[in-house]
Amino acid sequence: MSQVYLVAGMTCQGCARSVEAAIKYESPKAAVSVDLGSAQVTVDGASEDQVKKAVGEAGFSFIGPA
Repeated sequence: MSQVYLVAGMTCQGCARSVEAAIKYESPKAAVSVDLGSAQVTVDGASEDQVKKAVGEAGFSFIGPA
């Protein structure tokens, strides 16, 4: 089941790739999609705690579910 989260601090495609890579590193089977315009990250296959940890380690702010 997909979940959508808000992530602050993403300003470019490089940021989006960093967030995506961090989440996939934390949960390799996760499907991740980043929408820079809405600052939303859609994740299927990772828990909220895994996403929060990955986003923080990538240097961005995890806001919470959208």
